[in-house]
Amino acid sequence: MLRLALPKGSLEKATLDLFAAADLMLSRRSEVDYRASIDDPRITEVRVLRPQEIPRYVAEGLFDLGITGRDWIEETSAEVVTVGQLNYSKATSRPIRVVLAVAADSEAKGVGDLPQGVRVATEYPELTRRFFQAHGIKADIQLSYGATEAKVPDIVDAVVEITETGRALAAAGLRVIETLLISHTELVACPSAWEDEEKRHAIGQINTLLQGALEARDKVLLKMNVAGDDLERVVSLLPSMKAPTISELSGGGGFAVETVVPKEGVNVLIPALKDGGASDILELPLSKIVH
Repeated sequence: MLRLALPKGSLEKATLDLFAAADLMLSRRSEVDYRASIDDPRITEVRVLRPQEIPRYVAEGLFDLGITGRDWIEETSAEVVTVGQLNYSKATSRPIRVVLAVAADSEAKGVGDLPQGVRVATEYPELTRRFFQAHGIKADIQLSYGATEAKVPDIVDAVVEITETGRALAAAGLRVIETLLISHTELVACPSAWEDEEKRHAIGQINTLLQGALEARDKVLLKMNVAGDDLERVVSLLPSMKAPTISELSGGGGFAVETVVPKEGVNVLIPALKDGGASDILELPLSKIVH
């Protein structure tokens, strides 16, 4: 039913890991094969393509569904339907930023400090052109095919580049002076596929699985036994998603308590729960959280 395009390159591993966690494991003959399959009745075709191309292919109806970045949607001006924002990038759960950077010793503090005719290298010529045009600056925009940050100051005066943490730009002797765009990974659909009731329902189900897998990544399930006299104290320590589930133990010997908590800080929480009277504490990983 659904023809799916997934990103090759920097987002590839993170995307395939997410699909595996969502029980949508890809199968292909080799890591360099552009064709793949997923053992799911809703997905009939899978291609692994450059994320730069996916927005246009989805907009044109070559694929019903795709994963790409907001940066490439804006660069190509593709008319696609955003089904869901997927909070992951190459190495973190943070979005990437498309930034304007200059040499660290440049006197420029913002785009307005750059001269007319400023030379700019970028993989995003259209996004960059619109940005400088909006600020009334004529820029010599040069398409870069990689190693963009290495071209300042000998070849160009500034670059428009992506960054997650900013460390690579700083290591190259560059300083960020503007942010053009904050870009999340997105699940996007072809408008005509989205208008098809059967396909829209299937697309929504795929999005549910992906979002559920993402939400479960940084949470764990805690289960424990608590004596009646300690119950109030233990429950007060729990940063649960909602109220914890509390069940009386057979024979009235206390209570079983379970709840979902953030994984971050659980190393402090579990000893505190034990000190508070909890026993038989189990920490269990989660595959998905679906609301």
